[in-house]
Amino acid sequence: MGPHAELSQLLLKIEAEMRAWSLWAATPPADSALQSLQPFCIDTLDFWQWVQWIMVPRFRQMIEQRQPLPQGSNIAPMAEEALCGSYVKSNKLAEYFNALDLLLTLRH
Repeated sequence: MGPHAELSQLLLKIEAEMRAWSLWAATPPADSALQSLQPFCIDTLDFWQWVQWIMVPRFRQMIEQRQPLPQGSNIAPMAEEALCGSYVKSNKLAEYFNALDLLLTLRH
């Protein structure tokens, strides 16, 4: 399986686990919240909103258009921080974000 297919599978797993924990929103945030220039839109979105409305769509676009994938990733620490102290006790989410980082970092 190539990196695009692996990434696609990881995105499906992340979405499914987020839905299981009610982290996947039915309505998007305001357009202005999506225009942040800060990393992870930290000033306008929570981490899970960023995953759903920024990260997943960008990766899906890269997959669909067979664009080169990023040559590294360090998203797992942000996911772990978002999980720390929250009601979400999902080891799977932490595993999926670690797998994402590994996929994008080790393939080069």
